[in-house]
Amino acid sequence: MMKWKRTLWILWTSNFIAVAGVSLIIPFLPLYIEELGVHQLRDINLWSGWIFAAQSVTAVIFQPLWGAMADKYGRKVMLLRAGIGMAVMTILMGFVDAPWQLLVLRLINGVFSGFISMSISLQASVTPNEHAGKALGTLQTGQMAGSLIGPLIGGILAEAVGFRYVFVLTGALLLAASIVVMVFVDKGAPLRSKEKESSRGAGNWRLMAPLIPVFVATMVTQIGMMSIQPILSIYTKLLYHGVHLEFIAGLVVSVTGVANLIGSPLLGRFGDRVGQRKILIFSLVMSGLTFIPQALTHNINVLLIGRFLLGLFVGGMLPSLNVLVKKLAPQEVQARAFGLNSSSQFLGNMIGPLLGSTVSAMFDIHYVFYITMGVLFANALMLLFNRKLEQTIAAKQMKTPL
Repeated sequence: MMKWKRTLWILWTSNFIAVAGVSLIIPFLPLYIEELGVHQLRDINLWSGWIFAAQSVTAVIFQPLWGAMADKYGRKVMLLRAGIGMAVMTILMGFVDAPWQLLVLRLINGVFSGFISMSISLQASVTPNEHAGKALGTLQTGQMAGSLIGPLIGGILAEAVGFRYVFVLTGALLLAASIVVMVFVDKGAPLRSKEKESSRGAGNWRLMAPLIPVFVATMVTQIGMMSIQPILSIYTKLLYHGVHLEFIAGLVVSVTGVANLIGSPLLGRFGDRVGQRKILIFSLVMSGLTFIPQALTHNINVLLIGRFLLGLFVGGMLPSLNVLVKKLAPQEVQARAFGLNSSSQFLGNMIGPLLGSTVSAMFDIHYVFYITMGVLFANALMLLFNRKLEQTIAAKQMKTPL
């Protein structure tokens, strides 16, 4: 088996384990906040937004640092740092007594974050350009499969054993993913040579200039995607009045992952053929349209269908952005570029939940869907009028022999 394919399937497995673990806690986090003593709906919405966003606050700062260190010391060691650190913090979250303690641990967790971004960077470093869309799209399905299985299991476990034990299990799964990487993954592409290392600094930052539109697009995409996340279980509670709320909340989250398993590799292959920019614009527009039925419905089944359609088109977003980073970033600073892209993603993860929870608390929960749709459309328009990405990639490929 080719090295890039072997690495792909090993990283797919570790990403699946890691994301499945993290996703165990996503559906019921607002409900966990309620268990910690917050009972007013407005306060739950606000705490949910801040706790969701807290991890991204510190991750935004530290992701570029970890990317630069990965260029110098290797991507594998950064994967292990992220996995083990996040595992310890997540286990501790199961022992908190107040929302502010959970907020602090989420902030610290952001310092260690970067497991997925370093996986993407490692895979990109060993994959030929002509297979990048397929490889990174397939790697995305590992994350989506984990996000599919995780909420379902998390909802069942939350009902069966309680919220706190799920945090402990999540930490154990993150440790398991780290062990998979430690045993089976090699270090990836060669590190920077001493000559290139001596020339780092302002010159390397200038190499990032063509990537600025990609970083902006990543941030805006995540704002659009994460704005609804902290209040999704609350919205589910408004539509569903049965006895298995935790399970249904997990299903609403995980159905997006089912569709993403289809959309990510399919749109990744199309991106290799027609260009990632075109696929990204298409995905943004179609994803925005799926929020209309989600906002207007009074039926849980319509919400499930809307979430499925959203997942189908979301599959074309982040893989396309990651391929653009790979194609635009010079090899010697590629991990740093992925770190900055991950930082942009975390910045969107921070702004999105705060935007969504604030809008729902001040106005109405339905407005969050319309604002999210507008953000996605704005991102699509920005990329539609930015043709320099394709021109820069074409110029870079003419200079670089295959």
